[in-house]
Amino acid sequence: MSWTKPNTALALVGAAAVGFVALARPGAAPAAAADSDWSMNATVIEACSCPMFCQCYFNTKPAGHGGHAGHDGAGQHFCRANLAYKVNRGHFGAVKLDGIKFWNASDLGADFADGEMDWNVLTFDKSMTKEQRDGVLAIMKHVFPVKWKSFTTAEGVIDTWEFDKDQAHATLDGGKTAEVKLKRFQGMTDEPLVIKNLRYWGVPRHEGFVLMPNEVEAYRVGPNAFEFKGTNGFMITFDINSKDVAAQKKPS
Repeated sequence: MSWTKPNTALALVGAAAVGFVALARPGAAPAAAADSDWSMNATVIEACSCPMFCQCYFNTKPAGHGGHAGHDGAGQHFCRANLAYKVNRGHFGAVKLDGIKFWNASDLGADFADGEMDWNVLTFDKSMTKEQRDGVLAIMKHVFPVKWKSFTTAEGVIDTWEFDKDQAHATLDGGKTAEVKLKRFQGMTDEPLVIKNLRYWGVPRHEGFVLMPNEVEAYRVGPNAFEFKGTNGFMITFDINSKDVAAQKKPS
């Protein structure tokens, strides 16, 4: 995810960022011409194991955990998350990304002060073409400019992805692989509660964190399976493009 999720970590990993493409498939980076012209505006249904609101956005050490059903996590620090994406509009060169969905499951590890995080699985919806997958891999290395101890890709069906002002729900393979279900946190009115002006990973623009604690956030396959209830959750819509990245690279 995020990834440069936390403000503190952004400065730590910027100089030593390792892209998703290089980690996932060495030597398979898309053509430079396409990589120089891209954009993505996407909405994320996101949840993690930290208490509300995730402290990883303010320092480099996730919350400590006293143990959960199916886990021996007592006394451990980790941030185990699910992020379900839908691209509102975007392109990678001539490849259209509008409407595609993909999913990240991850763990930031115990302490990411060195810019290295534990593991990430990026799952493409089966409807995505190879060109779209290559585009997402290339773009996400800028959304999440960090190093992973383990980064893999997978394929599945994101068969539920829906929200309104009161709730959000996403499932991967009918929930057999992963699920996120959020419910709006009650503010002073019935309108969504939003945090603004807080950095989200490596993106230059977003519409704010819409706070929605999770009813469940689970990754249910493989050796890193987990499930949490009542912990952190939110929705966010971000925007990033190749011009933003080029501007960051220019000497000040």
